[in-house]
Amino acid sequence: MEWTPATFWLATALLLGLAELTSGALLLLALAFAAALTAAATAVFGLPLSGQLLAMGILAGVLVPLTIKVIRPRFSPRGVAYGTTGSGVERGKRYLTLERDFDGASGLKINGDFYRLRVDGSATTRLPPDTEVIFKEFDGTTAIVTLAEAGASSQEQ
Repeated sequence: MEWTPATFWLATALLLGLAELTSGALLLLALAFAAALTAAATAVFGLPLSGQLLAMGILAGVLVPLTIKVIRPRFSPRGVAYGTTGSGVERGKRYLTLERDFDGASGLKINGDFYRLRVDGSATTRLPPDTEVIFKEFDGTTAIVTLAEAGASSQEQ
């Protein structure tokens, strides 16, 4: 088999499509479509290398934002607001502390992600599991919390 520029772009599209199976973000799938369309343009118009790279750049520049803004939200589970963690929407919500398995770190699970915690106004970073806390803010990737009053119910875990 002879490696023409079109077969190179098709192989690239195949590899990007296979890599998408590991991520699920649809970004690599958009790049795979851009590479496949570049292969088609190369085969039809006989583009030189600079034209191939220009076509790939333009197609990726169109397909990637289109995928992220239009197509990706259709595949997201209901109730998930991507990009909201750290924007303040969690402020004031009650959480139960967790203990991470492999290192015993105390933290919170916010939007499915584990964040180590620190009690506001102190250097305390360890609390017993299932301690109810109120989220205040992030300091980097550390969740700053205050201890909740006893007897209050939890809104989120």
